[in-house]
Amino acid sequence: MTKSKFKVIGVMSGTSLDGIDLVYATFKFNQQWHFEIIYAETIEYTEKWPSVLKDLVLYNFDELLRIDEKYTIYLSEVIKNFIQKHNIKTIDAVCSHGHTALHQPKKKLTYQIGNLPDIAKLLNYKVVCDFRKQDVEFGGQGAPLVPIGDKLLFSEYDYCINLGGFANVSYEFKNERIAFDICPINIVLNHYVKQLGFDYDDKGKIASTGTINKSLLNQLNALRFYKETSPKSLGLEWVKSNILPLIDAFELETKDVLRTFVEHVVIQIANIIGSDSKKRVLITGGGAYNNFFIERLKQHSRNKIVIPSKAIVEFKEALIFAFLGVLKLRNEINCLQSVTGANKDHSSGKIFLP
Repeated sequence: MTKSKFKVIGVMSGTSLDGIDLVYATFKFNQQWHFEIIYAETIEYTEKWPSVLKDLVLYNFDELLRIDEKYTIYLSEVIKNFIQKHNIKTIDAVCSHGHTALHQPKKKLTYQIGNLPDIAKLLNYKVVCDFRKQDVEFGGQGAPLVPIGDKLLFSEYDYCINLGGFANVSYEFKNERIAFDICPINIVLNHYVKQLGFDYDDKGKIASTGTINKSLLNQLNALRFYKETSPKSLGLEWVKSNILPLIDAFELETKDVLRTFVEHVVIQIANIIGSDSKKRVLITGGGAYNNFFIERLKQHSRNKIVIPSKAIVEFKEALIFAFLGVLKLRNEINCLQSVTGANKDHSSGKIFLP
């Protein structure tokens, strides 16, 4: 008989490098899926890791493997501390995304560090991880992977948008789930605000004081990626080669860069979700706290913008990676052909035993 109730830990590290998100959640299946987040926490990276992780694309494969080994040990320690802190006794599996080192699906290449088999032995728990690789092998983008969770856990919303390092969207279209990366957001905003000595632009206050540079805005909006059809996804490499050099060429004040880029992101999102007061849009990720950005989005779209509880805003991706692991344990589809462009729906991920 297929198990219908799970207690699992979900682990997520995103491109914004603000830390490792962990959730301990229950999932129950009774005609449809229900979930409850019991504990959720973001663990900030220790001092050395952000500088290592932001430059992963610069390392050769042997260097990446050495980093992977060290990161796997570090990640296991973070997870063990989370388990001990919350005195968690029952764990069916730890379901981990790891951290993306390389993502070039057109070259059939994707590599997430922290997914080595050793992690199961280090934790002494079953681990489900490395969810992207199989999809890329099947001809898919390997991303985004969250839409299956949007479909099965958040079906009351017309659009699910996550504002992390990148803005991505998921929605139903002609009875299929469609999802893709819309554009970069925090990965760019945080890069420039660091020049002022801040990790992020709190509530968008700095951006709100800037002025839009229309020439830069037009060039950003004209980037070829935005004309491509889904499935499509973005990575750090694309930002470094297409976005940062374009912005830097204008030599603008940081506040004007932030203001212009906020407008760019708002325009790209509004192009996708349209303007229909009957449509409900779920906004999650760190960008949900950027009040100025949300105000601009509401001005560009009449859709009902919904910002949920703090736990969902901050931990939805970790929650859904926990859910991806649950589906993998049940040998059920957790990766959708309509989303990634793979040659079939499939149950992705690797299961490692302690």
